[in-house]
Amino acid sequence: MCACLSVIVKEEVVEWKPHSIVEGVKIKPLLTKEKHGADVTCMLVIVRKGLEVPEHIHEEQDDILYPLSGKAKMWIDGIGEFELTKGMLVRVQKKTKHKIYDITEDLMIYNVFTPATI
Repeated sequence: MCACLSVIVKEEVVEWKPHSIVEGVKIKPLLTKEKHGADVTCMLVIVRKGLEVPEHIHEEQDDILYPLSGKAKMWIDGIGEFELTKGMLVRVQKKTKHKIYDITEDLMIYNVFTPATI
């Protein structure tokens, strides 16, 4: 782990990895507690057309999503269903059920978890 306070990470040097829970989904961890000592996790996430991220809860973290491309539907407990598209920001408060489904175009999301997940 780096004890650095400031970090520069070039996206092209970070490898895609399989998501730890959702088969077929890939993540690119850009900033992590494990590697950088950060108090947030920042990553890119790719969810291919036809896949879904099933209903789940993050017990400890807020989940902040910023879609960079693609189209899907998202459901958040207490809000309901909505279109998830490029350029919108979604914050899912910790302990809140949510899911992403009906992906009609490959979805790339800039995803931030606070506090850090990895």
